[in-house]
Amino acid sequence: MASDLSVDIDGHVAVLEIHRPPVNYFDRTILKEIADTAAELEAGNHVRALVLCSEGKHFCAGANFGGGELLTPEDRGGHSRKLYTEGIRVFEIKLPVIAAVQGAAVGGGLGLACAADFRVATSASRFHANFSSLGFHHGFGLSVTLPRIIGQQKALDLLYTSRRVTGQEAFEMGLADRLADDGKERDVAIAWAHEIAAMGPQAVKSIKETMRAPMAAEVRLALERELHEQSWLWETEDSKVAIAANLAREKPVFSGT
Repeated sequence: MASDLSVDIDGHVAVLEIHRPPVNYFDRTILKEIADTAAELEAGNHVRALVLCSEGKHFCAGANFGGGELLTPEDRGGHSRKLYTEGIRVFEIKLPVIAAVQGAAVGGGLGLACAADFRVATSASRFHANFSSLGFHHGFGLSVTLPRIIGQQKALDLLYTSRRVTGQEAFEMGLADRLADDGKERDVAIAWAHEIAAMGPQAVKSIKETMRAPMAAEVRLALERELHEQSWLWETEDSKVAIAANLAREKPVFSGT
């Protein structure tokens, strides 16, 4: 079975590219591949920084709720628990990670982008925590990462309203760390990764462990809360209506049940 993740090594930088265009939905398999590949590269003691990117129009639209195994709320909980088991490993990657975000990072895709140390976007990029518009709780550790990156109040705004943020606004609020010219997000991310890779590799890994390991531990705990809340909310009428409306590209009408 062909892998949906490719690795291109340029000096001390490895570019990990997801190949599930156009929207690059993730599942347990691809998250495991990302974590396993990062661990292998780190153990090889040559690669010093990673760039995470995707083929096609969008960075990542999260988990695919159009898939048959995800349509049943009770099945969705079990699937998500397995997915988060691999997802937490992405937060625990020891090498610096820069996400090159083209197009949209939606739902869990935003969570994946926020698992990286840095994010590079363009004016055409879009960041969208769309969970409340689907009638359920956010996931993929965004309870921890989003407030750390942009602050509690801005995080609450994005999570409560499910509003879409442009690349420019994301840069202004700190959600995107660098704003590249359109189509150049990957080039900027790679150049930045080379800048990091030119520093003392042991020092950089040590600094990352000091600065990021506590967050990964918090994410592990937060995922339990997120999954618990998602599980019962998926059973509500509001969530069922909202997910169906989303698949039909319609606007949901919430009843509060």
